[in-house]
Amino acid sequence: MPQKIKLLISPKNIEEARITVNSGVDYVDCKNPDEGSLGANFPWIINQMKELIPESSPQKLSATIGDFPYLPGSASLAALGAAVSGADIIKVGLKGPKNVEEGVDLMEKVVKAVKNYNKDIKIVVAGYADYKRIKTSPDFLSIPIIAAESGSDIAMLDTFIKDGKGLFDFLSVEQLMDFKKISKQANLDIALAGNLMKDSISKIKKISPDIIGVRSIVCDNFDRQKGKIRAHMIEELKNHLY
Repeated sequence: MPQKIKLLISPKNIEEARITVNSGVDYVDCKNPDEGSLGANFPWIINQMKELIPESSPQKLSATIGDFPYLPGSASLAALGAAVSGADIIKVGLKGPKNVEEGVDLMEKVVKAVKNYNKDIKIVVAGYADYKRIKTSPDFLSIPIIAAESGSDIAMLDTFIKDGKGLFDFLSVEQLMDFKKISKQANLDIALAGNLMKDSISKIKKISPDIIGVRSIVCDNFDRQKGKIRAHMIEELKNHLY
């Protein structure tokens, strides 16, 4: 029997976070969609979202720190800020590192900054399925290599440009299975995101990632920026997923 896919939902404010926490999803992901695909929210918002999760709950708080240029110092400081603010999982988008070497350099500094503070915090290396549209980001199959060589915990793919195209517009099930295989050989968990809609669910189940990350599919009019997360839409997604 395949493992249960864990669900990560990305609220942008406290009202949405309350709905997300109450829905019982696995990961509450503090994000600011106005600042990009993995746009960073404010330290006080991360902290307030953390306080919404009961201490007895198995739910974890993740936080994005941005679609990062190749600036290891800035990235490590931002990641430590998220850690101090209460994040259990920290996601870094590799927008600027052009190759494996630059990606590893940036992520090693992030891992060092965060794990020296709290070794139990998990680090996510996020790449982009539409990397060819950005031209400054590593190939999608480089992401697990960067994650493994830097000491990170999770390899993730998202989409950078949010124009209605999703993960499967750029990568096939077979390519994503290759991504999973490389990740698992390196003992990494994998997460998939990128405008995942109901027609993506059967493909997601076939790949069986550890985690899927969503926002649009649980928002009014499937609008990640102007829409608001709704409890009934989370329940609909869970019904399709499980």
